[in-house]
Amino acid sequence: MTPTLDISAVRAFLLVCDLQSFTRSAEALGTTQAAVSLKLQRLEAALAKRLLERSPRAVRLTAEGAAFVENARALVAAHDLALRGAPRTRPLLSLGISDHVAGPELVPMLQQFQAIAAELTLSVGIGFSRDLLDRYDAGALDAVIIRQEASRRGGEPLVEDEFGWFASPRFHAPAGGPLPLATLAAPCGVRAIAVRALDKAKQPFVETFVGGGVAAVVAAAQAGLAVAPLARRIASGGLRDIGPAFGLPRLGRSKVILHAKVGDADKRVALRTLAAAFRSAATSK
Repeated sequence: MTPTLDISAVRAFLLVCDLQSFTRSAEALGTTQAAVSLKLQRLEAALAKRLLERSPRAVRLTAEGAAFVENARALVAAHDLALRGAPRTRPLLSLGISDHVAGPELVPMLQQFQAIAAELTLSVGIGFSRDLLDRYDAGALDAVIIRQEASRRGGEPLVEDEFGWFASPRFHAPAGGPLPLATLAAPCGVRAIAVRALDKAKQPFVETFVGGGVAAVVAAAQAGLAVAPLARRIASGGLRDIGPAFGLPRLGRSKVILHAKVGDADKRVALRTLAAAFRSAATSK
C-alpha cells in the first residue's frame, strides 16, 4: 500500500531545512522540539529515506533530503491551492520594524512568510522605534519589532545587539578636530545613545551626515564621510569598529523586542514564524 504523506510533517521538514534548527522550527510552529522530531521521523519512515543528519550543533540535509525539498515545496503549494477554493479577501498582517533593527534578517523572514502564510498579505513599515510603538498602541499595527524602550515592559525578546562605532578603512579623522558622525535624525534612539556617550566622555563631535534611513547612514560610513553608531549585525560592506582604536566610549548592548496583539490564528502562526526566522538568521552570524 502506498504511504500517505502528512502535510504538517512536510511543512515541519521544510521549516527545519530553512531555519536549520529544531529549536527555531518548534518556536515557529508553537510546539516542542520533540514533537517536530517525531513528525520528521514519521515522514522519513513513510518515505523510507533519511532526510536529515542531526548533530548537537547543526542540522544538515542528506542527499535524499536535498532531492526531496523541491517536491516537498510543490506538494505544500498544491495542497494550499486546493484548500484555497474561491478567491477571497486576504487578511492583512501589518508589521512595523525599527530602521536600526531591519538588517539582513529581513530576507529570510520574508522567505519564511511566503512559505507558511500564503493566505495573508504582509505590510511592512520601517521607522523609528518610538513612532512605531505609538502606532502599535493606537491599533494601527498588528505587531512591531523594535529596540527595547526603557519604560516599556513585556514583549518577546528576539536578539541582543552589540553596538560599535563603524567606519570605512579609508576614513581618516581630522587631526585635532571633532569626530564626524553619520546618524539618523532625532528622535532616533541609537543617535541619542551615541550623543549621550560622547558628551559623557567629553569627546567633541559634529554631525556631518544625517540620513533618512539606516541604509543611507551605512552608505555614508562606507564612503568614508563619517563614523556611524551601528549594531554589529547591521554594519556591512567592509565597515570596521574603530571605537577601541580611537578611544571612543562603549555604546553597550540593546535588546530587540517583538510586541504583538493578534487574534487571528493565521496571523499568530505567521508572527511565530517571522520571529523564529529572525532569531535564526541573527544568531547564525
